[in-house]
Amino acid sequence: MASVLQLFRAAKKLKIADAAAAEKPLSSGDKTQDKLQIDELAAWIAESQDILYAQHKHKILIVLQGMDTSGKDGTVRGVFGKIDPLGVHSVAFKAPTPAEKDRDFLWRVHQQVPGKGELTIFNRSHYEDVLITRVHDWIDDKECARRYEHIRGFEKMLAETGTVVLKFFLHISSDEQKKRLEQRIADPDKHWKFDPNDLEERKYWSDYQRLYAKAIDETDADHAPWYVIPADSKTQRNLAIATIVVETLQNLKLAYPPANPDYSKLKVV
Repeated sequence: MASVLQLFRAAKKLKIADAAAAEKPLSSGDKTQDKLQIDELAAWIAESQDILYAQHKHKILIVLQGMDTSGKDGTVRGVFGKIDPLGVHSVAFKAPTPAEKDRDFLWRVHQQVPGKGELTIFNRSHYEDVLITRVHDWIDDKECARRYEHIRGFEKMLAETGTVVLKFFLHISSDEQKKRLEQRIADPDKHWKFDPNDLEERKYWSDYQRLYAKAIDETDADHAPWYVIPADSKTQRNLAIATIVVETLQNLKLAYPPANPDYSKLKVV
């Protein structure tokens, strides 16, 4: 069986098609069984993160990108929600503050990258600076190309200094986004999650799909790979991401630090 890392790895010259958002390559055909598998994988990730923290060697950066309602928050809860808060950090990047605008676009991002033993999740990321900024012509093609170059260099530097970078594009279809937005509007308990501006951004759907494909193609690399995750199904989205994270952690061959032989002589009185 082919590695799941290759199964979801972004294709060269990627073209994002709505139909692909509904694919379920890891489905067992039983939703309940798939959810149980996610729970098991999430528990394994939590246990491995304990070793990661103790070993104090590797750094893990998870980048979650996707259209509004694609499930970034749901992924954090469903895949990483069992991890001890001690060694995990989730960052939700919003519109830059005045102080952040006064500096290079990567300044605020670099401050949030993981240290040794840490797993950090970017809920949106530096990729917003080549997506929404280009959709609305806040930057031109020349500046966008310059930012791609900066991102490639930034991620290469992270990888060369011990950071494992995993980038996930949560791919939902236009119809699925419409359904999820309608559900938020219809349910008063979900109004806190709804932003009327999401309806305005939806008008630029085709532009976003084109620019996501461009950004992925420009910045996919073996040291900072992009994975395209079909996300119309929340269960299959979480199953795919959890499986990729588990395989990546297994490849690191994590281990607790060697035991201290002197401790065997100690007595608790």
